[in-house]
Amino acid sequence: MTSRPIPGADIPRGSEAGARAEAPEGVFGERPKPLHDPDPYSTPPYGEPGPWAPAPPVQHPGTPAHGTAVPQFPPPHGVPAAAQAAAPAMPGPAVGGPQGATMPSASPESTPPPEPGGTPVPDGTPAPAQGPGAAAPAPAPAQGVTYSGGTPQPPVAHTAPPPRDPWQNYDPWAAAPGPLQQNGAAVPSKDQRRKRARKTLVLGAVLLALGSGGIGGAVGSYLERNGGIGDVELPQGGDGAQGRAPDSVAGIAASALPSVVTLHVSGADAQGTGTGFVLDKRGHILTNNHVVEPAGDDGEISVTFSGGETAKATVVGRDSGYDLAVVKVTGVSGLKPLPLGNSDNVQVGDPVVAIGAPFELSNTVTSGIISAKERPITAGGEKGDGSDVSYVDALQTDAPINPGNSGGPLVDAGARVIGINSAIRSAGTGSDPEGGQAGSIGLGFAIPINQGKRVAEELINTGRATHPVIGVTLDMDYAGDGARVGTEGNGGRPPVNVGGPGYKAGIKAGDVITEVGGQRIHSGEELIVKIRAHRPGDRLELTLQRDGRVRKVTLTLGSSGG
Repeated sequence: MTSRPIPGADIPRGSEAGARAEAPEGVFGERPKPLHDPDPYSTPPYGEPGPWAPAPPVQHPGTPAHGTAVPQFPPPHGVPAAAQAAAPAMPGPAVGGPQGATMPSASPESTPPPEPGGTPVPDGTPAPAQGPGAAAPAPAPAQGVTYSGGTPQPPVAHTAPPPRDPWQNYDPWAAAPGPLQQNGAAVPSKDQRRKRARKTLVLGAVLLALGSGGIGGAVGSYLERNGGIGDVELPQGGDGAQGRAPDSVAGIAASALPSVVTLHVSGADAQGTGTGFVLDKRGHILTNNHVVEPAGDDGEISVTFSGGETAKATVVGRDSGYDLAVVKVTGVSGLKPLPLGNSDNVQVGDPVVAIGAPFELSNTVTSGIISAKERPITAGGEKGDGSDVSYVDALQTDAPINPGNSGGPLVDAGARVIGINSAIRSAGTGSDPEGGQAGSIGLGFAIPINQGKRVAEELINTGRATHPVIGVTLDMDYAGDGARVGTEGNGGRPPVNVGGPGYKAGIKAGDVITEVGGQRIHSGEELIVKIRAHRPGDRLELTLQRDGRVRKVTLTLGSSGG
């Protein structure tokens, strides 16, 4: 039979060297058989699984079964044929010389007959080795091929190779080139997988935070609207420092309170409550005269100490002109005297603490500052004859002082007494609509302790106090500026006592005193206040006007019994 042309072979016609030997009948007319027998059990990959069939021999991809003719495809366009030399030789047509040349073929006599069932071998090509492991010789590079029949083949067209079947060269035992993919996507690298895991963790954390915040907000809103769950337990601060600075209000109060007492006074016609403080360990207590006055000569005075102990007290002495009194308790031990300060050293703005029993509320502590000094005030005068009027060159304070504080101490930052609380200025009429006593409006007055100390010593030592005088009678109805000496004295006596301090200084009736010790005065009350701020025997300079002329006189203060 004639040979079939193979596409891609380019053999020039008329070439004398293109003669080739004829192949035996039937070699190219029917499909060659595989070397092994067909599998009657259809074992894979040739059929369905069988329980007893032995596995067929593994064929490496690209290696045809023995006896199978495989056509040789030409190399792609532009690729030298020599690139195919490295491929293993397979049974097939012999590779010729350069393009357009014909390969000489062996004579029919020199061509050995093929073996029965074998594959025809092209002319000029040595027979492949038939043993296992024998290497096939590489064919010579050429652009044309001839079969052993010697018939020239047409030239090979330079066309693109057909697409490869991925299963044609499949080797189940070969190492996989990479991880298998079902979707054909690229396999991520280790860094990509790490970044993807990190992004996943970050996204998860963000989602978790958002979810937690939302849940927490919902729970918090619910608890806020419904007041929470369970029993209510209110927050409370822990134990703070127990001690206080000595110059703080708490420190001052802690130091002074044990020396402050509350006085309950009752008499035949009246009763009242006031405050006092311990002067010494003998039991002497200083207070206001108007506090003990309701007791009279046969009344009772009860003293209650800060710790709650009570004791009976008796009046040692009292003076209405200074509004001071001293009482004494007996049979009481452990008394703590309150130290005395110096009122002359007090400055406006100094902090002060007032202690007393306002409206019978014992051990009440208030604080403030010194608002003014040498404030001339008068208190009392309920009797109408002036015998109960007190004249005080007072310390003014804004520390709240109320009825019941009278006689209590006004202490400085060192817990030393600088004044005795005595009077307040109230708004309106001085009483509330229900008829009770008015309270503080921030205008409180205290007797300077320097004056109180002198009077207290006189009351304890003699039972009475002395008052400094200049020996003149004043015209209390004078409306001008200053204090005018009257034209006549009490009971028809002369307005200037003969032989008195004023008489010796040359003061005459009708003179107007305008200054005391260089300080301006505006009324007769102020003159009395300024004079009583001194001790008997003190020298004092007065400025006066007479007939339009200004004069200065100096005198020594006299003394009068209280």
